[in-house]
Amino acid sequence: MDTGTEWDPAEARPVRRARYHLRFQLRPGADLADRARSLAKVCGENGVDEVVLLLGAEQWHTGHLAGAEEARWFAAAAEARDILAAASLRVSLNPWVTVGHADRGRIGTLGFAPMVSPTGQRAAAQASFACPVWRRWLFAHYGFFAELGFRVLWVEDDFRFHNHAPLDWGGGFEPLMLQRLASRVGEPVTRDQVVAAVTAPGPPHPWRAQLQQVWHTAQLEVAEGLADVVRERSGGRSRLGLMSSLPARHSVEGRDWEGLFGALSIGGEVTHRPHFAPYSDTPARTLASGLWSLQAQRALRPGHVACEPEIENWPHTSWSKSDTQTWSEMVTAQLVGAGALLLNLHPTHAEHAENFPDIDRLLRRSRPALDWLARECPAARHVADDAAPLGVGLPWRQDTAARLPAEADGLGGLDGLVADPARTADFLLGHGVPVTERPAPVQAVFGRQVHAFDDDEIRAFLRGGLLLDGVAVHALTRRGFADLMGVRVTEVLGRDDPALPGPYAMEQILGADGAEGAEGEGGGDDEAGGGGVFLSVDVQPALARVEPLAGARVLTRIRTPDGRTWGAGRCHFVNALGGRVAVLPATAPADLARGDESRQLLHTTIRFLEGVRPQLPLVSGAPHLIPYVTGAADGGHRLAVANGSADPARPRIHLPGPTRPPHGAGEGHHVHVRATLLAPLAEPAEVETTTSEAPAETTAAVSELNAQLPHRGWAVFAW
Repeated sequence: MDTGTEWDPAEARPVRRARYHLRFQLRPGADLADRARSLAKVCGENGVDEVVLLLGAEQWHTGHLAGAEEARWFAAAAEARDILAAASLRVSLNPWVTVGHADRGRIGTLGFAPMVSPTGQRAAAQASFACPVWRRWLFAHYGFFAELGFRVLWVEDDFRFHNHAPLDWGGGFEPLMLQRLASRVGEPVTRDQVVAAVTAPGPPHPWRAQLQQVWHTAQLEVAEGLADVVRERSGGRSRLGLMSSLPARHSVEGRDWEGLFGALSIGGEVTHRPHFAPYSDTPARTLASGLWSLQAQRALRPGHVACEPEIENWPHTSWSKSDTQTWSEMVTAQLVGAGALLLNLHPTHAEHAENFPDIDRLLRRSRPALDWLARECPAARHVADDAAPLGVGLPWRQDTAARLPAEADGLGGLDGLVADPARTADFLLGHGVPVTERPAPVQAVFGRQVHAFDDDEIRAFLRGGLLLDGVAVHALTRRGFADLMGVRVTEVLGRDDPALPGPYAMEQILGADGAEGAEGEGGGDDEAGGGGVFLSVDVQPALARVEPLAGARVLTRIRTPDGRTWGAGRCHFVNALGGRVAVLPATAPADLARGDESRQLLHTTIRFLEGVRPQLPLVSGAPHLIPYVTGAADGGHRLAVANGSADPARPRIHLPGPTRPPHGAGEGHHVHVRATLLAPLAEPAEVETTTSEAPAETTAAVSELNAQLPHRGWAVFAW
């Protein structure tokens, strides 16, 4: 397995470095050798370790390759492999399709049974996972190319049921698949019956789990067949790599990640390409989404699975995505644990690698920061690692979609079964609160995802620190957990609900410190709402009517535009299990208006949930500062902060206290915080920090970066 570690003869020791794996298409042609030699030269000059040859991709995709056309691509791949290998490059292969990405006007000609959507749409060029003709083609295709001994043969992300344009949602409802389902349920089924059952309102219909098992079993059969044929035809030289989509959508398909990786493994090895970044330019604050996506998918991989995140760019030029954004996403992937970066930078119709000097400069200028991260910030791979990420835990089950009640009116179809913590992560990260995919002393569960956890799991969450939104509190009230939450929510009212007692508009923070309230306080009919700080809830799609119970501390009230009390807002509570619970009335917290006051209020809540042993550094100082925290082998901490704003920033790190010994335990001391500035496309630079004296023995110090962190830059702190 590739670890990114190499022997440095100058230092006479092994060192870690970032690895570039470049996707590039070399189509058949008389000048192929010249193009391959030019590609090898470009790779050598720019530190590329491996070329991943695309096979009949995008503009050159004529359909599932067969016959003379397949033979032409085989000959081209063999010639290119030899030339690249002679230049000391490793070579992998990226066949463009399994079942097929999208029709795009193409018509299948090989007799595959087509995919069929929930509404009965039939694909023209995309095959059913259950089709025996397609399976024979796929095994023969991969086996044929495996004979060339590529390091990895990739399985494209079309190896899924959802997202197969022009089908609505995707496939999996073709007759062959329905026959399999009928065998499981013991009676004939029709597509309309199955769709109605799977999306029926209320508790999950038994057919939903049965259909997911049918889909997953069909996919596993294909994965096992691929591993067998690649192992045999390559003589054990080649491995498989799985490209995947977002886990919450794979959950609708019933994907068992450990089972799938196991089926694809050859010699105990398999590689994963997690999707995490957009194809084109986006605001820098979307780094929060990419950061969480990489963390979430790390939790799904068994320890033997290597990780090569794809740096996306489509249609693969700097006109689609700036070098600054590409660099920031490369840094994000390296920080979170990339064994290599799968670089998707050149147009798939590029032909001549030497015609893109701007990409060469991008690769050279990116390497210093990436190599520094590879050396200084080794990523955690296992739960016991010293470098395990710290943060608010965001629990998620891979079978979430099997457990959710369908939407009340059945609208949304299969999309209505998608639920994950991505929006929760965006809310927390965007306010400077780190998150983790691992169990943690403080956890957060928002929205319909709460239905994925049984009562024992919820009770375990309630023994620690637990942050809940209005949707989750409403669901848990119905399940009998009000006494352990300290609040009751019997209704969630939408913006246009006729029962709404006046339009909710603002959230008033009670007390100058944002944490003042009375026990059992539920709000009254006081006018104007007094003073204090106000936050907007005016565009929340719905709010929970929160009724605090005895012992609950009310931090905010919800008010109408004319100042009347609509209901209680955020509440804190210490329950009979010793757990600490904080609730929000918002049903879409990620859509709450953000600002300094809302960040301070959330930080107050996180410190409450942590109790007497805070562990998490919290970040302030500018908008959209995105944190990622890990422990270190020496017992210290490492915190990376990205600037998700277009303006330069000076991050302030609120260290978990106390940072000096109690009175009488010896002299006080300052925490020494080191910092390295990773500015886009620049050399890493050591920078100074200023750490304030802790104001009290039980509180923490604050450390500030003594330099401007530029747009999309990262600062790495250590203490």
